[in-house]
Amino acid sequence: MSDVTPDGSTGHTPASTAELVHRAAEQVSRLVRDELALARAEMTEKGKRAGVGAGLLGSGGLVAMYGVAALLAAVVLGLAEVMPGWLAALLVSVLLFACAAGLALLGRGRLRQAGPPVPEEAVRSVRADIDELKERAHR
Repeated sequence: MSDVTPDGSTGHTPASTAELVHRAAEQVSRLVRDELALARAEMTEKGKRAGVGAGLLGSGGLVAMYGVAALLAAVVLGLAEVMPGWLAALLVSVLLFACAAGLALLGRGRLRQAGPPVPEEAVRSVRADIDELKERAHR
């Protein structure tokens, strides 16, 4: 059995304007939800990378504090007793500062890898969607 009406048409009526508007609203709503999910996923990934870099940078600062303490111990030992003990403390402080510099450089590199805190992929996708909607509206 086919859906052919007596006038020869197929019986399929074109969608009403209200129905088309309703479909478009649903599609735009779904599109916005999907774009927000993409932005959230992208920001989570960038946040993780930035967190690791900030942790390394903080570790470098902590080690630098120990370096200052060792340097102060070297100064105290050097002034209190002029003996080889201060030289050992000075050597330890230099090594701690070198370690701090390495951690700080590593942390800075990780922060740079994280990039700006903007969901670039989501922004690019939204712009493409807007361009597509504009193009279809002009047809």
